[in-house]
Amino acid sequence: MKTTRRFITLIVALALISLGCQAVTGLSQTPTPLPTATLAPTSAPTASNTPTSLPAPSGSQEIDPNEPVFISGDIPYTSPFFLNTISEPFILLEDEAGFVQRNKEFEFPLKEQVLGAVVVHQDQSLTYTLSLPAAPQATFVDVDNNGNNDTGVQVFAIAYWSNTWGDPFLEPRDGTGWSTAYASTITDPERDDEITGGTLLIWAPDEQQGFPTGFGPDGKLFTEDDPTAPIPAGYNLVDLNQEPFSIYKEAKPQITLNEGAVAVNDFSKMSYSDAFEAMFEKVSREYPFTQEKGIDWQAIHDEFAPRVADATNAKDFYRAIRDFTYAIPDAHVGVSLNPEVFFEEEGGGFGLVLAELSDGRVIVTKVLPNDPGAQAGIEVGAEIITWDGKPVSEAIDQVTPYLGPFSTEQHKRLEQVIFLTRVPPNTEVTVTYKNPGDAQSKQVTMEAAVEYDSLFAALPTFNFDELLLPVEGKVLDDSGLGYIRITTFSDDYRMIASLWDRYIHDLVDNQVPGLIIDLRVNSGGSGGLTRDFAGYLFDKEFTFSRESYYNELTGKFEDTGYPTEIKPGPVVYDGPVAVLVSPDCISACEGFAGEMTHDSRAIIVGNYPTAGAFGEVGRGQYKLPEDLSLQFPTGRPESPDGEVLIEGKGVQLDITVPVTEDSALGKEDTVLQAAVQALEDQIK
Repeated sequence: MKTTRRFITLIVALALISLGCQAVTGLSQTPTPLPTATLAPTSAPTASNTPTSLPAPSGSQEIDPNEPVFISGDIPYTSPFFLNTISEPFILLEDEAGFVQRNKEFEFPLKEQVLGAVVVHQDQSLTYTLSLPAAPQATFVDVDNNGNNDTGVQVFAIAYWSNTWGDPFLEPRDGTGWSTAYASTITDPERDDEITGGTLLIWAPDEQQGFPTGFGPDGKLFTEDDPTAPIPAGYNLVDLNQEPFSIYKEAKPQITLNEGAVAVNDFSKMSYSDAFEAMFEKVSREYPFTQEKGIDWQAIHDEFAPRVADATNAKDFYRAIRDFTYAIPDAHVGVSLNPEVFFEEEGGGFGLVLAELSDGRVIVTKVLPNDPGAQAGIEVGAEIITWDGKPVSEAIDQVTPYLGPFSTEQHKRLEQVIFLTRVPPNTEVTVTYKNPGDAQSKQVTMEAAVEYDSLFAALPTFNFDELLLPVEGKVLDDSGLGYIRITTFSDDYRMIASLWDRYIHDLVDNQVPGLIIDLRVNSGGSGGLTRDFAGYLFDKEFTFSRESYYNELTGKFEDTGYPTEIKPGPVVYDGPVAVLVSPDCISACEGFAGEMTHDSRAIIVGNYPTAGAFGEVGRGQYKLPEDLSLQFPTGRPESPDGEVLIEGKGVQLDITVPVTEDSALGKEDTVLQAAVQALEDQIK
């Protein structure tokens, strides 16, 4: 039972994405609104960075009992990745001057940052509290369109953030611009993340300031055509969901933050067919690699829609959806596990782990005691010659690996080898093998036992110590080279960042002559984190990629306009670098490996390229009937010159290391040895 839970945990955790930091809106209750008026537009809003240490709001001598002083609320989420991002979480009184200026590079000055508490409850729900300062110190923006140079107002959203770099406050590496998720504002990714609804908090130093009361004819906030009206001094809440906007005061409003574009597409309450049709209509339109992968969506629909319609129970529906995902050659496509189906189809094993060598032989690398393989006399190092009456290579060709689909043939082949030994329980298989040292081969018929341990032994993720840190480093004794292994970019971001920063500083301080970065088993995570990591290894800024998404308004894939840029870190290691990869380096891991190929900064070493699954999946999460979770990529990564990046190919090798018998049996790490030799050759 323990192993079953471990396996389910592995499958349900769908592979990773580079997620951005923030997203959409919240809506507060709306007490009786203050009077509003429409003024003729005169000029565009401006922002001022003049000192904000102004006196408290003027006006009535009496304190308004409705003056906002404290905000609280919930932070709902559906994204399966959200909890992975929680590292020193907090609520920020977020300065929206970046949005007013449409400046995604706007940095939140330290002096203005007001933080509130986030509580993660035992049931995994989140709530927050935020006390408001008497006189906030953010950027003043003149948005009243009256043609005069006014002091203006300070504009805020309530936004969830978490700290990754530096002290507890935000620095530019943590985030810039304005929030597009988990915030009190609603933004539209189809319109360059324009704020389209939700709740703002504004602060006016006196009663002479004005604020928009609507979006104006262009449908955009803080532009010249906005109607405006005077607002009271002090804090005011602005409900952007009403027309005209409701501008009001409330002492202790409760504002629920909204998840935005990364929210799961929930079709779970529909019938099987309706859910499939709704999902298919969306994914077939938004999938970013249709042309490159030659996908015939109509043919796929014609094949699987009838199967879904004929499904009468959870297992039939699951099999239809699973096989539908198999039709898309993309390792980022997948559906969560139905354990009953897995048991029926793959629950049997023989206690054997196999590996295919570069010379074409298939050998046994592990034999678990007391299982059918051991009882049949098969030993570690044995060569498998035939499997179930077929030459072993042909038998491997016919395997449909359960953890598919895959973006590259190399990745698929490795998984076919793993799943060759997975069969329904009690299945009999006849095998021809030759043990090490034997002159003659033997043939044996084995009956599969119910066992999962050999599967766990074959999956690299399960071969790490449970207490292994996500980033670990050392100096190799024989060569004096630095060695850092990164097993994920999806753990505690703060911890990962601190470990990386420490190791790079140590490399520089101790003048370590070369560095090996081991990414061979890394299932990805935060793309932003990988870019920050890469910055420690480059002394000049460069653009690595750009991202496009399907736009419902135009019916085309459109560039976000915000390319992925690598900027030098606080310290830069300039020694030679080798990066170790495999098909178990996937998603954001591939991004880091790809970034290291810029200007041939690193030598890429491995037996095979990376997984070739690089489409962004944050917006492509689905919930279907029978508690199924489905994932499809939606983001299309391209190089600066417009070529699809990494997807379907993987990060290619500079040094291809053959899989030998000794390396497969774990007697030597030939990939690491090749990297050491390559760096030593450079250093000489």
